[in-house]
Parts: sequence; structure tokens; C-alpha cells
Amino acid sequence: MSDRVILKLGGSVITDKGTDCTVNRAALVGIATAIAGAPTDQIVVVHGAGSCGHPEAHRYHLDKGAAAGQTEGIYVTHRAVSALNEAVVSTLREAGVPALGVHPLHVGVADNGRLVAFESRHLEQMLGLGMVPVIHGDVVMDLSRGACIVSGDQLVRYLAVALKCTRVGLATDVPGVLDGGRVVPEITPETAHTLQIGNSSHTDVTGGMKGKIDELLGLATAGIGADIFQVSRLGDFLAGNDHGGTKVRGE
Repeated sequence: MSDRVILKLGGSVITDKGTDCTVNRAALVGIATAIAGAPTDQIVVVHGAGSCGHPEAHRYHLDKGAAAGQTEGIYVTHRAVSALNEAVVSTLREAGVPALGVHPLHVGVADNGRLVAFESRHLEQMLGLGMVPVIHGDVVMDLSRGACIVSGDQLVRYLAVALKCTRVGLATDVPGVLDGGRVVPEITPETAHTLQIGNSSHTDVTGGMKGKIDELLGLATAGIGADIFQVSRLGDFLAGNDHGGTKVRGE
């Protein structure tokens, strides 16, 4: 198997998180160009919701679940994140990347806010055909809460193991994990507690940077390291070069 990569695009990279559902098309074009020139065709793209989904999920309190007769938020939130997914897929295809959107609402199940099942056999088939699945943070059915939000970061952790990925990269709007204004070169389970990492200043129902680190540390204990870097260094990451960001590794 060739190098298999999961690339997570932060919601703050591909949308303007200060306004409702405004897509950053210039950023998407740059991302699509980098992916089109990548040395591997074994890429799974996962993207966050940014301003297309977090406000809706917050408005309908989906972080607390859903009850019978109170399901409008499921539709509204899924519609918002699906529209963003279509924008990402369309931009990738315009650059010559054979992308195809995959919606977690249709194939994922959670329990008490954590993903417990996600059909991945069709993703293996897509990768075998040279396609690029594009998956996104979404609302899914939850066995305990009725429904919940599953973040792109949680999807990365689950799918990296399920698809036996060799590398994981998170493209963000900052040069890595910042602690007191400096980029932390490496984080391990032993050092994570010493860092002062804040949450997103925007509406984010999935935990901000701290949530990302928690998911990636869990992934690192499964033997899969991850890299967090500025989106402008995406080409370097895909080529396996130094990206000047943060590496999250196991002990």
C-alpha cells in the first residue's frame, strides 16, 4: 500500500468563522492546487464546519442531544455542513482531484457523543479507484442522546485507525499549537498537561484546539502520529517535508 494520508482542513481555514456560512474560496483554491500536486493519490480529506454548522448546532443545542418533536436542528445543521462539503468537493474537482463527498449522518452512529460505528468499506473502494473521499463534521444519530455533533477531529481519530493510515495532518490558520505565542514542536501524553492551550474564540461546539489535541493524543496511543501546521505549508506536509508546525506523538 502506498502512503495513505488523512488531511483535516480546519473550519477556520475554509470559512470565515466571524460570519454565518461564508466560504473562503481563495483558501480552498490553494488547498485544491496542493492536493492535486501531491505525490500520493491515497488521500482522505476531512473538513470542519467552521461558520457553516457550528452556529446552527449551538442554536438548537445539539451538543445536548435531540428529542422527539425537536429535530429541526438535525436537518438545519446537516444542510449547512452539506453545503460547505459541496463547495469543498467542487473546488477540488475543478483542480482535477477526483473528489466525492461523504456525509457522516448517513453512515455513522454515536453513543453519548462518541462515534461507535462508521461504515468504511466504501471508502476503501473509493481509494482503490483513486478517488478522494471528502468527509465532514456532521450531526449523527446518537444511541443515548438521540443525536449529537461528531467533529472532524473525532472523525480523523476514528478513520485513521479504520483505514490504516500512515500519516495524519491538520491544516489550520495558525502555524501549529501555540503555547505563550511560541509553536510547540512536539506534544506527547507526558508533556501535554504542561501546555496552556485555549479553546476557539469563535462559536465552536467541538472543543477548539484543546479538543484537537485530545483526539490526536488518543490517536498517538494507537501508534499513529499527527502533524499540525499552517495551511500555507500544506504542500510541504503532503511531500513529507518539514512544515514548521507541531508533531503529536505517542510516548
